[in-house]
Amino acid sequence: MFSKVFSSATYGIDAFLIEVETHCEKQIPSFTIVGLPDSAVKESRERVSAAIKNSGLEFPLKKITVNLAPADLKKEGSSFDLAIAIGLIASNEKISLEKLDKTILLGELALDGSLRKIRGGLSISVEAKKQGFENILLPNDSVTEASIVEGINVYGFENLKEVVEFLNSTREFEPRSTNLDEIFSEINKYHFDFSDVKGQQNVKRALEIAAAGGHNILMIGPPGSGKTMLAKRLPSILPPMSFEEALETTKIHSISGILPREKALITERPFRSPHHTVSDAALIGGGSFPKPGEVSYAHHGVLFLDELPEFKKNVLEVLRQPLEDYKVTISRSKLSLEFPANFMLASAMNPCPCGFFTDPNKECTCNTGMIQKYMAKISGPLLDRIDIHIEVPAVKYKDLSSQENGEKSFEIRKRVVEARKKQIQRFNGIKFIFNNADMGSKEVREFCKLDSSGENLLKMAMTKLGLSARAYDRILKVSRTIADLEDSNQILPNHVSEAIQYRSLDRELWNH
Repeated sequence: MFSKVFSSATYGIDAFLIEVETHCEKQIPSFTIVGLPDSAVKESRERVSAAIKNSGLEFPLKKITVNLAPADLKKEGSSFDLAIAIGLIASNEKISLEKLDKTILLGELALDGSLRKIRGGLSISVEAKKQGFENILLPNDSVTEASIVEGINVYGFENLKEVVEFLNSTREFEPRSTNLDEIFSEINKYHFDFSDVKGQQNVKRALEIAAAGGHNILMIGPPGSGKTMLAKRLPSILPPMSFEEALETTKIHSISGILPREKALITERPFRSPHHTVSDAALIGGGSFPKPGEVSYAHHGVLFLDELPEFKKNVLEVLRQPLEDYKVTISRSKLSLEFPANFMLASAMNPCPCGFFTDPNKECTCNTGMIQKYMAKISGPLLDRIDIHIEVPAVKYKDLSSQENGEKSFEIRKRVVEARKKQIQRFNGIKFIFNNADMGSKEVREFCKLDSSGENLLKMAMTKLGLSARAYDRILKVSRTIADLEDSNQILPNHVSEAIQYRSLDRELWNH
């Protein structure tokens, strides 16, 4: 007897259809799975046979061959268990075939027949709708994210027996749905708020400029000055996520299995902070069957690298592609995958190995050679991609003891959103440029023109402060963002003057 049911698997952040073909014939009992299965798929034989028997259903004692098509794509994971089990039961003529042609089945089976969570439910639901399927059957733990997609019936089940009852129409089940308006009413409810931060007005201002122009930022200051505290609050002043952004971000978390069960959609901008011992594969993504890395988990959000010089040099260098292209390409001998990685880079570091080089209250124990060696751990090409360097001084006691609350995040966000609107209008029709940080040399020349006093100020800064050539375009981009925040079409000398302050690492202070 032969049966065919449908399942699905993820490839990158998207899904593709898998046909599960089952053939049973009266020979010595055996169970073979073909179609490039990995170890987890091969082990389905044991899970499926036990689950069918423990669900009170008949397991066919025949020669069983299961083919997962297309056969030239490697299949991994345990999400095909349910489709294989239903295919076996259907080939044994114990299931009505009426619903199977328009249904996708996914789920890992426990030995007692219960269903466990699978990865990529959202991506699979999107693909199922695109392919014209009517139903998608999933474990209850995975149904929330999949139910976001409208136009397809998404059903959640506790065990194999319930799925058989649904397919045989012996028991009624209601499809799940998700109220998107209700989800987006919770948008921008961040746990961390800028009003919690005492003092540090100059750093808050720099973070506001970074958020308004999409600029990467590096904070330099002694231990305990609040660099991490400030970085954690950066997502709360970024523009609200659109539905498309939320969907793409949720897909990445879903295929990696890190989306919380109760969360249908990620509506807060992600904040990822990997430890400095992270490997390049964990940061960028990889593996024999490639999975996203931290840069992709931070998509449409913030990637925070604390203690930047402590990261291995090869790890920092792999950041250059996603910072330039907003995506990660992972190539293997048999496949090549792309993961989106459009994030803001926020980083922090001490000014020297002991941390107190710029602290007026504590003595630095480092000599010039040690400081230069420490700073040299961050390569020029990486610094080229960081527009803003800001010094974070130790917080004064009078600021710490102050009872006044700082400005709330939503007030800062209003100004950021207005500045971003100007940039969207400015770059309308220009491919791959959405904010000031994306500008290339051509756009900088067109949109960042200075008057004579601004030119003179920048020229003086370049010579007197010993600023490097790489600082020139960065200063102009940041000046453009400061002008946008002040609703000015023209870049004024005071905008240039402020932007010059945000190039700490280009000054002679650390270069001699």
